[in-house]
Amino acid sequence: MADQLAQEIIDRIKPHAEPDGGEITTETELTSLGIHSLELTEIIFDIEEAYGIEIEMNTVEAWSNLKNVGDMVEAVRALIAKKA
Repeated sequence: MADQLAQEIIDRIKPHAEPDGGEITTETELTSLGIHSLELTEIIFDIEEAYGIEIEMNTVEAWSNLKNVGDMVEAVRALIAKKA
């Protein structure tokens, strides 16, 4: 079961995902959602604004290597913790 942060990020990913992609969980592969670099960039900007974090461009490149939604959630969680 997803925690609150995971659910919020899933909710931010949904509008960018393929409509017939099924339920999105932390185990869902980002590539299976049809999310490509432009969508990933939009999601990242949305997350930055929502959580008051800054994702450096070299970090964005690293994020393009994330495999699933859970990887993205943990990356955001780490940035939020670093900010605190």
